This record gives sequence, structure tokens and C-alpha cells, in this order.
Amino acid sequence: MTIGAAPPERLDKALARDVPEEAALSRSRLARLIAGGAVTLNGAVVTDPKARVAAGDMLRVRVAGADDSTTGAEDIALTVLWEDADLIVVDKPAGMVVHPAPGARSGTLVNALLHHFGGNLSGVGGEKRPGIVHRIDKDTSGLLVVAKSDRAHHGLAAQFEAHSVNRRYLAVVHGVPDAADPRLRGIGGVSFEAGGILRIATQLARHRTDRQRQAVRAEGGRHAVTRVRVVETFGTPPAAALVECWLETGRTHQIRVHMAHVGHALLGDQTYGGRRRLGGKATGAGAANAFPRQALHAATLGFRHPVTGGMLEFTSALPPDMADLIAQLRIP
Repeated sequence: MTIGAAPPERLDKALARDVPEEAALSRSRLARLIAGGAVTLNGAVVTDPKARVAAGDMLRVRVAGADDSTTGAEDIALTVLWEDADLIVVDKPAGMVVHPAPGARSGTLVNALLHHFGGNLSGVGGEKRPGIVHRIDKDTSGLLVVAKSDRAHHGLAAQFEAHSVNRRYLAVVHGVPDAADPRLRGIGGVSFEAGGILRIATQLARHRTDRQRQAVRAEGGRHAVTRVRVVETFGTPPAAALVECWLETGRTHQIRVHMAHVGHALLGDQTYGGRRRLGGKATGAGAANAFPRQALHAATLGFRHPVTGGMLEFTSALPPDMADLIAQLRIP
């Protein structure tokens, strides 16, 4: 590829401008390719995204083909809300891992999808997670979109990168994140928007001592923004609340970390809620304290179809365990 006239001075920006559209390489993917030594400038490997370029320079980008998946297909029932030639939207049950990993090589969503599709899933750029452009935790239930074709994979990944996908979750949390609570206004990264919407904006990174957890950082990490609206409160005085959370960004464990950060951890979240329990006199305390997973459900998923361009939006009703938990919390 030859750099065109009047290019940006930086390599990464010049690549983003001039890479052929049909290559469908996002900015983040190009950054990884540069860092991995897959880009040459006039025949020399360059790993600095800020390297200077000029019109007429010759760039080559080496893009590996998709790895052959060694994941086995398994006949596992799926709840499918939408399927066409390019993508599928499924309603994942709590307890199902999205893709194989050490300790969970079978019984995953990918195993089920490979059987459903006869072994055919998008696996762009050497990814070992075929078709997966986003994920939800094992013990979170709800909606996922999965790519069946490379063009859909590229298009969906670009929307997630641009934060244009509408993802809304329902969660049951300890206490009530009320705009009238002065404690909340003293927590770093917390503000309130019109209608009592709680906005949490922090940096998130891996916990310094526990690599399985994420943590709020004062600096470094990745920017993360969650908005929260109280839907219903439970008890007098309220001991818990049903909240709707929506993501401006999508970081690992984002909702769980942010809600714990503001003192309203999810019921059942042993990782971020610790041993916190509802008091024995609170309505539904028994059900709440025995709830076996984080009370989190991916309830709404909206995006633009990556091939047709049409808008799609899907909703998923609360699963039986969360519906029963809320029913118990509502008992007078």
C-alpha cells in the first residue's frame, strides 16, 4: 500500500486513513498489528505508532488468517432471538461460559454455536474465540450477538469500539443509589444527570494482587463509564433496589466493579460484594443472601446490522431466578 498525498504525519493515523476499506481493519486492530511487528515501512518493520511517514512511502500490513478452531461442537440447546446469514442473537443462561478457557473447555456458548452452525463461525484475524465480538460473564444471563461472517465480525467490532451499541442491564443491588444521598457525591468519578441518573466514570484495570478481578484506579487503566437508574426499591427503609445500568464503554466486570465502588454491590456477587448480606429483618433477606450468582441480566441489546445497515433491538425478560428473587423482596 502506498501512502497517499498529504498524509497525517503519524504511522497509525496514516494507516487508518489509507488502508483499503475492504480490509475492514479498525484503529485498535491496526494498533495491535503495529505493536506486533506486522507492519513494514519501506521494507523495514516498524512498531512505533508515532513513526513519521510521508506521501509515497510504501507500507505493508501482514494480517494472519483465522486460526483453525480446535473447539469441539456440542449439541447444547440455545435460545435464539434472531438469525440470518451474518449474525445470530442468543439469550445466554446464567452458568454458561461464553468461550472455552482453562477449566471450561466444554459446555460453552461457542461449543453450542459450532454445533448449531455445523462448525462454521467467523474467526477474524487469528482469533481463537470464533464469532465472539463481546461477552458477558459466566454467571450473568442475557443477550449476546455473535458474528457468522467476517464482514459481520468487522462491522460489529467497529460498533463496539465506537460505543454505539445500546446495552442495558438489570441488576439487584444492596441499598439504593439515590441522588439525594450526600455520600455518593463524595466518591471519585460519581456525578448525577437529569432525572436522578447516576453516572460513574473511572479508570479500570486489573487488580494489583488478584489477577482475576478488576479495580478502580486513580490513573492508568482504561476509561469506563456506567449510568444507573433506580427502577424499584425494596423494603422500609429500602434495603435493596432493582436498577437499570447502561454502558457507554464495555470493560471486563464493569457494572460489578462500578456498583461496588459506589457502595451498592450486586446481590450475590461474591467477587466484588464480599460477604455483604441483607439484615435478617429485611424483606426477602433469606432469598437475597442465598442468591447463588451476581444478580445481573443483559436485558437490552441494540445495534445497526453490520451488513444491511438496519437498526435492530432485542429485549430479554428476567430469568426465573432473578424474577423469583425480586418477588421475594417485594413481599410486605
